[in-house]
Amino acid sequence: MKLTATQESGRLTLALSGELDHHEAKNLIRELEERIDTGLPRDCVLDLEGLRFMDSSGVAILLKLHRRMNALGGRLFVQNVQSQPMRVLDASGIDRIIEISA
Repeated sequence: MKLTATQESGRLTLALSGELDHHEAKNLIRELEERIDTGLPRDCVLDLEGLRFMDSSGVAILLKLHRRMNALGGRLFVQNVQSQPMRVLDASGIDRIIEISA
């Protein structure tokens, strides 16, 4: 799992690549929250273009990030979701609370 972060004009983009499973999730959420708490963005974009695999722990991470951004008065967006992670997100119904684009 690789994380790349860029911030510009109040927008933090967090790009994930590799595979996200329950083994990676605990460390990843700490790192994502640290990036958000350091940058205090208005908008946070989670770019999943390089994410080849995700299990249900990815849904938990999205919910946690959504809550964190709400607490800061910001918004979370998820973009560039590949087919396998999109199946997990579709099954969860999380798109009713977080904007997700393929």
